[in-house]
Amino acid sequence: MADHEDQPLRTLIVDDEPLAVERMQVICAKLPELAVVGTASDGAAALRLVEALEPDLVLLDMTMPEADGLSVARALARRSRRPAVIFVTAHDHFAVEAFDLDAVDYVLKPVAHERLSRAIERAISRRTQPARAESRWLTELWVPHRSELLRIEVDQIDRVDAERDYVRLHLGDRSYLLLQTIAGLEERLDPAAFIRVHRSTILRKDRIRGLRHDGLGVWSAELEGGEAVRIGRTYLPKVKAMAGR
Repeated sequence: MADHEDQPLRTLIVDDEPLAVERMQVICAKLPELAVVGTASDGAAALRLVEALEPDLVLLDMTMPEADGLSVARALARRSRRPAVIFVTAHDHFAVEAFDLDAVDYVLKPVAHERLSRAIERAISRRTQPARAESRWLTELWVPHRSELLRIEVDQIDRVDAERDYVRLHLGDRSYLLLQTIAGLEERLDPAAFIRVHRSTILRKDRIRGLRHDGLGVWSAELEGGEAVRIGRTYLPKVKAMAGR
């Protein structure tokens, strides 16, 4: 990142659509926090320009021929001096993978000036923050909501329910759909905090008030709000072990 915190972010725009690059240049020109130093139309060119220009920020399209945005971001993550990355894409289903790469934000096309401005504020705030500690467990997620993606803390999630190829994340009285299988999400959630109790349900451990035997070998997990969630037979031994039974 730049040596002086009050300097504009030296920015590289990467997109294989000329009109998208042009639109992004127009938006960036209205943001005094940015100074566009170059553009690239594919992943290989982007990596060459990052090596030559050492930008502070890369506005990175997700879907490009040959090396896509995720591949570019993975390559950047291996650099000792890596730029911040904001994904700019028409697709919302890469949000989990993007967060794994410690991207600053994930902005959906068509890009609005206000939305990009908020993403830039996050990039600037990172200048004074220590790098995020490496962890195999998710700590935050982006979820689609209306015309953008919201960043949520994983420790706000009370429950996860499978809905075909999606999962529904429950946070108090709110819920959000995320394109992700429940098995895939389970692998990324800290097992110290979450437990799968059914093929279609994951619960946050500290939201479980107790276990209830309903007879005939059927058990349920009682939640703080009084709701009972049936425990699948496959998952019952692990749930009982959690409760010390």
